[in-house]
Amino acid sequence: MEFKNVIIAGSGVLGYQIAFQTAFHNFNVTVYDINDEVLEKAKAKFAILSAAFKRDLGATDEQLAATKARLSYSSDLGEAVKDADLVIEAVPENPEIKIDFYQKLAKLAPAKTVFATNSSTMLPSQFAEYTGRPEKFVALHFANEIWKHNTGEVMKHAGTSDEVFESLLLFAKQIGMVALPLHKEQPGYIVNSLLVPLLSAAMDLWIRDIADIETIDKTWMVATGAPLGPFGILDVVGITTAYNINKMAADATKDPVKVEIVEKLKSEFIDQGKLGVATGEGFYKYPNPKYKVEDFLK
Repeated sequence: MEFKNVIIAGSGVLGYQIAFQTAFHNFNVTVYDINDEVLEKAKAKFAILSAAFKRDLGATDEQLAATKARLSYSSDLGEAVKDADLVIEAVPENPEIKIDFYQKLAKLAPAKTVFATNSSTMLPSQFAEYTGRPEKFVALHFANEIWKHNTGEVMKHAGTSDEVFESLLLFAKQIGMVALPLHKEQPGYIVNSLLVPLLSAAMDLWIRDIADIETIDKTWMVATGAPLGPFGILDVVGITTAYNINKMAADATKDPVKVEIVEKLKSEFIDQGKLGVATGEGFYKYPNPKYKVEDFLK
């Protein structure tokens, strides 16, 4: 299968990165989101990405101009997907939102279109029946700052065709990813199967007043040599994503610690517009967070 026209549905923390990375590697990309105001915010973020691609990849002005020329934008889903070869869904990590999106997409996309979900924690089988084409549905997951942390986890569900699975592995390579095949469904893929327990443990320590945020991060950074602690990572991932993941766990388990984490994330961060690196403040303030101060680890 050959993909030429790629639609990225959702321009949030990962969506806009996937769009820019894909366009940088010579694909025509349409960025879809719910309204023009959200899309304008995405366009502003592409300027920041351009600087990152220059700094980290040595991208030239000519390459970046060509990348932007291959990007188009639409708040009309039908118009966006009318000639789509591949739709990568990066809408909020909420099953109801995803199901509603796939039900609409199934009616509008051509029969040729392959659908891929970028969900961080949910399984493709949860949504396969709503796509209207389960054999052409697969998961394609990226790590944050994908131009540097270039993992492309491709995960099939029981109904995914081998042709689609292999085509997505090839596509991941074509856009500069290290293609990582997962032959069975696993919540959180590989990366988040390892990462989410770390972040959950950190929030558990924080919410129970075992230690403060900086001490928890410092412990992890000193002990492992990692460049970020768990709360620094949460700021990069985005606190909205952390909230959604914890809310699902709280709703499912009624665990009082999870419930308290959700309430605190909502009242002290989301309601205050402190969503992490993207908004300039989360657990730390940016662009100069405390964990980058020279004596932080002393």
